[in-house]
Amino acid sequence: MRIVLASASLRRQELLKRLYNRFDIIISSFDEESVKYNGSPEEYVKELSNGKALDVAQTLDDGAIVIAADTIVVHDNNILLKPKDENDAEKMLKSLSGDIHHVYSGVTVVNTYNGKIVNEAVVTEVKFSELKDEEIKRYIKTGEPMDKAGAYGIQGYGGIFVEKINGSYYNVVGLPLNKLKNMLEEVM
Repeated sequence: MRIVLASASLRRQELLKRLYNRFDIIISSFDEESVKYNGSPEEYVKELSNGKALDVAQTLDDGAIVIAADTIVVHDNNILLKPKDENDAEKMLKSLSGDIHHVYSGVTVVNTYNGKIVNEAVVTEVKFSELKDEEIKRYIKTGEPMDKAGAYGIQGYGGIFVEKINGSYYNVVGLPLNKLKNMLEEVM
């Protein structure tokens, strides 16, 4: 059975290797800007992951299991995307300092063999400790925050800021493995 990951994310690729030794990577050309945020983070990430999965699934000539995901960070009802620059990263990290935020991932699995589609959302609550200005600046200099929603990676240096989490650790990394395993069983 062919497995296709509809993502260029190295973190998602690394995590999927825990479930499958071999899979193909086909990057979706789905226009994320076409999805408008309606105030529900769960619905938003589900719609994004669904769009990516269906976009890749329709390009395939043969059968496959297509997996797509999208992850956002939400703080004070604001979506924190990848920072535009170092100043934006600093602003995000200062806003997260000493506070709770939520990480939402939408995951979609499409089985083109039997037509089954499963689309789910996962949320994890994350509490940051109080951050000093100098540690924020030092972290930004590593370059790690620049390609991550919310300007931090829990699996990297940014993990030192995390005081506690309530929910799936792998969701915060970008691919909730337990949820994905259950979804894959559901579409088979």
